[in-house]
Amino acid sequence: MKVHKTPEAAAILGLRPRTLERMRLEGRGPTFCKHGRIVVYHESDLIAWSEKGKRTSTSDLGGKS
Repeated sequence: MKVHKTPEAAAILGLRPRTLERMRLEGRGPTFCKHGRIVVYHESDLIAWSEKGKRTSTSDLGGKS
């Protein structure tokens, strides 16, 4: 199982590390693990979170109203 720290995880998702940190704080980013002060993301969780965001058009709300 491959794990990534915030800068690597952000690069995989095409985000800035600060954006990923903000999303983590707000509870709207991918799941993560915290080991003391170190935050890591499992690669499989990054992929699953990204897949959840797939849309077919810009008006597709992804099941949300």
